[in-house]
Amino acid sequence: MKICIIGSGYVGLVSGACFADVGHNVICVDNNAKKVEQLVQGKVPIYEPGLEELIHRNVAAHRLHFTTSTEEGVDKSDVVFIAVPTPPQPDGSVDLSYIEKVAREISVVLKPGQYRVIVDKSTVPVKTGEKVADTIRRYNKTGADFDVVSNPEFLREGCAVADLMKPDRIVIGSNSERAIALMQKIYEPFMSPVLVTDINSAELIKHAANSFLALKISYINAVARICEASGADVEKVADGIGSDRRIGRNFLNAGIGYGGSCFPKDIAAFIAISEDLGVPFTLLKEVEKINRTQRERFIAKIRESLWVLKDKKIAVWGLTFKPDTDDVRSSVAIDVVRDLLAEGAQVSVYDPKGMEKAVEFKLVDGARLAKSPLDAAEGAEALIVATEWKEFTTVDLSDLMKVMHTPLIFDGRNIMDPNTVRAAGFKYTSIGRS
Repeated sequence: MKICIIGSGYVGLVSGACFADVGHNVICVDNNAKKVEQLVQGKVPIYEPGLEELIHRNVAAHRLHFTTSTEEGVDKSDVVFIAVPTPPQPDGSVDLSYIEKVAREISVVLKPGQYRVIVDKSTVPVKTGEKVADTIRRYNKTGADFDVVSNPEFLREGCAVADLMKPDRIVIGSNSERAIALMQKIYEPFMSPVLVTDINSAELIKHAANSFLALKISYINAVARICEASGADVEKVADGIGSDRRIGRNFLNAGIGYGGSCFPKDIAAFIAISEDLGVPFTLLKEVEKINRTQRERFIAKIRESLWVLKDKKIAVWGLTFKPDTDDVRSSVAIDVVRDLLAEGAQVSVYDPKGMEKAVEFKLVDGARLAKSPLDAAEGAEALIVATEWKEFTTVDLSDLMKVMHTPLIFDGRNIMDPNTVRAAGFKYTSIGRS
């Protein structure tokens, strides 16, 4: 198949590389000429395990190409994916201006006699596909033949390549048998279950799925508060809950809350969508509230131990919103650093992959950038674990004890074993565990 992907960000790059790797011919389009030049030179702008190797292999095989020309991409392809950003607006609704702009760009380059399938890959509110189709019809003057399809992505940062190559399910939303047949041909090599729906249902699935996962996180964090008040262990409670096949153990990990580029945005968007439709989703507002106050409760624990945070030397391990990525967007770890700095603390930070992006976007201005976990902890009166990088669990506790001023550890991700840490001489505080 000949495929065009407009938008060479996280979703676009991973999708393009994986489509090429199963044999399709892929053109990735981006309006950032500098990014396209970097990709042509083999420089990948994001960190995702396995992605760089995948891109290099398929560029060398001439199955993966990069350009700034929408016209070139649309002209040389049968199916055109839209994978541009859909950022949140102040009221929680989604900014669809990038989608609308791409729809107009596609409309003016569609030619008579060409049939194209236009695919919404970006996470968009329900009924966006209808608006994309209306926009293309409005601006195209040639009566070009096309269909619009919704094909939401379900990629988890840190394991996105595996998620796309072996997906749980592939959702195709369309009322056109012709478009559905082409989409099924694209996904045939992936050997995964395909769910065909109408376009509105497909669009709704993504927001509903992410909101449910966020609900599980906020639920276990609310349970963790009860565990702390009662002396129970949230890890054992989560194991007991998760052993039920109807529930499952995934996303029942207590911590300082969810973050990242998807969950906060998608929950806010789903709330806005439901209100626009006249059926307010009040349960999700409570999910947001629990998530927000979880970090506040965590900072309060640190303040209670140190009394005053001003001028205290505090080390923070982790800046990315999760491990195995360099993504610091809407990271709870970054929020923790900012909270500490706002109270006058002297903060040292370290992250295996997120330091460069945090500096680039000026997210940790005022904090000292450390070269290693132990460097960050040098002279610290408290250590905070804010991201669950595996590297942090392998730090020698005796070495850590030697460099810290005060042996206080606040584990916001429950990645350390309480008995082991306390046996090493530390005062250890985690989430929902005594």
